[in-house]
Amino acid sequence: MATKRTYQPNKRRRSKKHGFFARKKSNILKSRRKKGRKVLSK
Repeated sequence: MATKRTYQPNKRRRSKKHGFFARKKSNILKSRRKKGRKVLSK
């Protein structure tokens, strides 16, 4: 039996964990805007 790779890409899961709305909930966007980040979230 071959071992399963660790990274199984999933667009839904990715956006749920690291997307804009996930960042919005945790109030990280505010600090990143203040710092002047070009990219707020992935």
